[in-house]
Amino acid sequence: MRHAKPLPGSLVQRYLGWKATTFAENAPWYRRLATEGQRPRAMVISCCDSRVHVTSIFGAEQGEFFIHRNIANLVPPYEPDGLRHGTSAAIEYAVTELKIGQIIVLGHSLCGGVQGCEAMCSGQAPELERPESFVGRWMDMLRPGYERVKGITDPAARREALEKQAVLTSLDNLMTFPFVADAVTANEIQIHGLWNDITEGVLEIYDAKADAFIPL
Repeated sequence: MRHAKPLPGSLVQRYLGWKATTFAENAPWYRRLATEGQRPRAMVISCCDSRVHVTSIFGAEQGEFFIHRNIANLVPPYEPDGLRHGTSAAIEYAVTELKIGQIIVLGHSLCGGVQGCEAMCSGQAPELERPESFVGRWMDMLRPGYERVKGITDPAARREALEKQAVLTSLDNLMTFPFVADAVTANEIQIHGLWNDITEGVLEIYDAKADAFIPL
């Protein structure tokens, strides 16, 4: 027997409210998306954190963004090993099937995954070192980034720097995917690295020439 339960009443009421207002007011657009298929302008790789609301940040409508979320907005390196790779599969689909023109990696402040990585790498979270820890093995990708910033003495500045290292790690790993690298070289895709201060609403973009994140 599958252990699935009915939705809480509060979620049911929210759905009914959406169906009666937002959906009803935009029904032709929703039906067009259904019949003609999706043509998103960009793929966004962001964190699972509930405080990061990609469509709100950019004022996006239904169908504009192909969004993939994971812990700490990380992109793993290209590893065609026959195993299950959810993030890699999403990137492949976005690039080869949807033919998106932009890939945005969106990091953010106060990221729990990054905080966990810092704790693990500094010896403060032995539970994440265990082989069976999915979070720990996922955050192993950010260990080199931790080594680059661990000398920063101010804890808040060090954590922000590590959050931005997560974005840079993902940008570097994106280019290990042959179909991404080929599309970038052919100027068919642009990739962008962003960091969002969720407290102040500030959005910073990585400037490759300056090798720094610059506020928009």
